[in-house]
Amino acid sequence: MADMKLVYFNARGIAEIIRWICKQADIPLKDERFETEEWDEKKKTIPGGKVPVLLVKEYALPQSLAIARFVAKKGGLVPENDLEAAFVDALADTLYEAKNEFYKTAMSEKSDEDKQKIWKEEWLPKTVVPIMDKLDKRLKDREWYVSDKMTWGDLAMALFFGDVKELQTDAFKNHAAIAAHTAKVQALPKIKSWLQTRPVTKF
Repeated sequence: MADMKLVYFNARGIAEIIRWICKQADIPLKDERFETEEWDEKKKTIPGGKVPVLLVKEYALPQSLAIARFVAKKGGLVPENDLEAAFVDALADTLYEAKNEFYKTAMSEKSDEDKQKIWKEEWLPKTVVPIMDKLDKRLKDREWYVSDKMTWGDLAMALFFGDVKELQTDAFKNHAAIAAHTAKVQALPKIKSWLQTRPVTKF
């Protein structure tokens, strides 16, 4: 595989799933980060002027989920069954939309206290819990989200719900299957190593 470079802010954000996939699949990836205050200048050098972007040879692939699907396929983390692959895509889209709601508040000019209140009193119960209810029911009688092996959908779930737990430590109190699944994915040697060594950022 050609050398690939991911360009994104020095943050987890919507690019973190790409890093998780590459780590789990042993895909070499140059992780180029920059600070928020550098964006105005950095933007001039980015094809399309948006990040994340994946640079592969002479190509610049935009959009975080398009990049995630590309590297997941390269890494054997996309189901071979087309319908199962579509279900994984749908899951990733659902989690992406929910996370975007989180980031809208995070990037607002509201005080940290107001942000925490919105997340815990509105975002978690109205957006996240309904997703958890459905996924917890699905995971109760299966090891992975679809098929009999892990896919990038399982990585996306563990990443999302791991972040949720950081926000509210008792978030899994009524969702034991999600708690077990998240812990299982986070304990995978390559993911565990990444969690222990990745740059420390706010989100």
